[in-house]
Amino acid sequence: MGIFADIQNRIKNSGVLIFCTLLSLYFIFHGISGERGLLKLLYLRNEISEAQQIADMYHKEKSKLEEKVKLLSSSSLDLDLLDERARVVLNMVGSEEFVILDTEENK
Repeated sequence: MGIFADIQNRIKNSGVLIFCTLLSLYFIFHGISGERGLLKLLYLRNEISEAQQIADMYHKEKSKLEEKVKLLSSSSLDLDLLDERARVVLNMVGSEEFVILDTEENK
């Protein structure tokens, strides 16, 4: 009986230690894989970097389009660009001109 009583006393005394250990493991687990954990943080950083790349791509495309619009404005009209756009939009060419179709879309 002395051995069992000694074990019971140690378990009672270490109950707080076991509780604190389990509580710590709980917070560590949720700190890593929880809704606001480390894995979610890494995932969101990746999403932000991808969204930033897409935003940069659209910003560059917008800048190119703004430059084309500026060239077509009445203050600085580029006749070659105007002629090119009119041919593309109207799908017309001159009677003595040859058309070479490009398989890739011009960007």
